[in-house]
Amino acid sequence: MRTLLWVVGVVAGVLVLLGLLLEAARWLMIIGLVALAAVIVLAFVKGRQSAHHYSSRH
Repeated sequence: MRTLLWVVGVVAGVLVLLGLLLEAARWLMIIGLVALAAVIVLAFVKGRQSAHHYSSRH
């Protein structure tokens, strides 16, 4: 799961950079920002779940 988050995050970053470099393709930047936001939310949710599981064990 962590690898998937890394891959999506890198792809999102590349799309954002492409969007900045190619000003005509603004939709690339929008897609990249949406994907990046999704990765941040997923990472936050997964982090809270793992922290919750860890605290419930101890």
